[in-house]
Amino acid sequence: MVIARKDLRDEEYQKPRQILEEKNIRVSTASSSTSPSTGVKGLTVTPDLLLDQVDANNFQAVVFVGGGGSREYFHNVKAHALAREMFEASKTVAAICIAPVILANSGILKGKRATVFPSETKSLIAGQAQYTGTEVEKDGNIITANGPDAAENFGRVLLAALEE
Repeated sequence: MVIARKDLRDEEYQKPRQILEEKNIRVSTASSSTSPSTGVKGLTVTPDLLLDQVDANNFQAVVFVGGGGSREYFHNVKAHALAREMFEASKTVAAICIAPVILANSGILKGKRATVFPSETKSLIAGQAQYTGTEVEKDGNIITANGPDAAENFGRVLLAALEE
């Protein structure tokens, strides 16, 4: 799971992580810093590794967690490369809230059905995604969700994809 240094959405990190860990799926957390990251509701998370250290070969999926802080990855070359590498390896690439903009900017949403928090609809369309406006959208190995209310469903869809 890739999180921002600050202003990540607590539930968008916690709920999917809990759903995965309940099924004994190991979850690692990456960020642009290994200093504790803070959530908008007070959550503190100490990342396991730097985004620059993530090797796509070592993971089944990448999940970009939303919240206002995820804007730090909108134009981040490493985040885009990781998304493309995972996508091209047919591994699960997921993003929630405004984080699907990272996927759009990486180029992998071209022609794909996707959703995002309503404030970023234009960014998805600019990335040539087929914006659906649904709570959670899965198109091939890409999963997107539109915000904190979708966190639990997003986690369940993510789990199902990993169990396939």
